Amino acid sequence: MASTSDIRNGLCIRYNHDIYKIIEFLHVKPGKGPAFVRTKLKSVTTGKVIDNTFSAGHKIDDVRVETHKFQFLYNDGEFYHFMNTEDYTQIRLTESALDAPGLLKEGEVVTILINTEDQMPLSVEMPASVILEVTHTEPGVKGNTATNATKPAIVETGAEVNVPLFINEGDKIKIETEKGTYKERIKE
Repeated sequence: MASTSDIRNGLCIRYNHDIYKIIEFLHVKPGKGPAFVRTKLKSVTTGKVIDNTFSAGHKIDDVRVETHKFQFLYNDGEFYHFMNTEDYTQIRLTESALDAPGLLKEGEVVTILINTEDQMPLSVEMPASVILEVTHTEPGVKGNTATNATKPAIVETGAEVNVPLFINEGDKIKIETEKGTYKERIKE
């Protein structure tokens, strides 16, 4: 058993008969009344995100997890197939277990959290950013750059990302996976 002082991003806990991963937390110490921890929890089985508040010192049931590096192989429409980079065993996961499936490129190495009790995969952690090629976007209009204007672009994985007007088809861009937003253009 852990307490609220052990709460950190990425911690997996058992709560309401499900396993949740803490994706955001904030320790709050108001001037009046007891301290508490405000959290955002993501269910590793359904992908649903809920807000919850734990009072300070509350006991939480943490789940022991191991992290392993897996390489994304392919998506067959129903499942996403991954291969362990150490022992080459393969696993398959549903789309709900992935945080950003639209940004996952074949060959990408991700970290998968595995429950040590039953060896079941819990969630997939993407790298902080990915580099993808723009396959389709409308041409930017010259002179329309006074404001921070953006346009939609389709990347090689099929995901749609808003990019600045100067991005063209064939450009490689860096995308922040947590928010799915454009970061920068990559020069070759």
